[in-house]
Amino acid sequence: MSGPVPQIPGIKCEPALAEEFRKEVAELLHRRQSSFPGAQPVSFARHHLDELQKRDYYLCEKTDGIRCLLYCTEDERGNEIHYLIDRKNDYYFLQTLHFPHQDDPEFREFHRGTLIDGELVNDTLENGRKQLRYLVFDCIVLDGELLLQKPLDKRIGRFGEFVFKPYQKFLKRYTDALGTMPFEVKFKTMEKPYGIEMMFRDKLPNLPHGNDGLVFTCKETPYVMGTDDHILKWKPAHENSIDFRLRLGEFPLMSSSDPREGRIPDYDAKPTFELYVYHGGKDYQSYAPLFVTDDDWESMKRIDEPIDGRIIECYKAEQGRWRFKRESDGSPRFRDDKSDANHISTVHKVMQSIDDAVSEQDLLQVAGAVYKAWKQRHPEELRR
Repeated sequence: MSGPVPQIPGIKCEPALAEEFRKEVAELLHRRQSSFPGAQPVSFARHHLDELQKRDYYLCEKTDGIRCLLYCTEDERGNEIHYLIDRKNDYYFLQTLHFPHQDDPEFREFHRGTLIDGELVNDTLENGRKQLRYLVFDCIVLDGELLLQKPLDKRIGRFGEFVFKPYQKFLKRYTDALGTMPFEVKFKTMEKPYGIEMMFRDKLPNLPHGNDGLVFTCKETPYVMGTDDHILKWKPAHENSIDFRLRLGEFPLMSSSDPREGRIPDYDAKPTFELYVYHGGKDYQSYAPLFVTDDDWESMKRIDEPIDGRIIECYKAEQGRWRFKRESDGSPRFRDDKSDANHISTVHKVMQSIDDAVSEQDLLQVAGAVYKAWKQRHPEELRR
């Protein structure tokens, strides 16, 4: 189930200021490069069915939202400030957000030097109203302390105890505060990896937001800045997609009303469409044509925006043809939250998932073995 992707709230930083913050965050993380530091998953492949039995993983739904890091810091006057960081590594200043420090019962002190990982999503409430929420699934730095090498349960445990609990207490005392904040903060629920049947049967059909699969995150391994082979994203076969850069080709020629011009491009007619993948640096290479019907072309023209050069999310359809994924209104799903198409290495992994697809039934069949292996590693749970 897909839903409308939310807009990032806040004020986008000017390039010079954003670059200052990128360097500041890089220094906080003790890294030399200032690129987007978030971990990126790999596509679930058949050999990962064995991986789930060998190591401890946590399971959660794959939210159809906007991935953002949340940076908690202070300005030159010592005032609390926050920024969302999207996958383009752009920074968005947030107003009136407050994370009180756990040691201050008056809720005045706040967290600095803190970097949280999560996803923005539009939840539909029972009354039909939309609520923008930030679902937290990891904590990278807390008050200047790097948590990268700690296991996942310890990282999210720190966030829960020192950030989320004081935040909840603050909102309980000041009941009007949430209405002034840009979004509500929630934990993304983590389940044991063998709870696959429960996810498909109970959780996914009742989510208040869009979803396009599952995520398995290794409990034991450190946080990896960049591609993490131990974060596995599973999608149904029809949801496996690749983000390409779209290039428009030649338009058909037509006779000009001016005989001196001869034949000229017909910009109302359908051109050719080519999909490009990223090879690093400034190198893009053609990968495949995009199959576009006449109706598809009409929907593209209706958005009345430039489309050449944009990142477009596509899936492999019947007869091996690439089609674009659609928003709820039928228009193409452009990934303007990304500055580059998928790297060729990512494309190869997604194609492996498509060609050797793991189905929902495959996951359900292995759940019993995953349960047995987990309990063998955790006999204390059986005793409890």
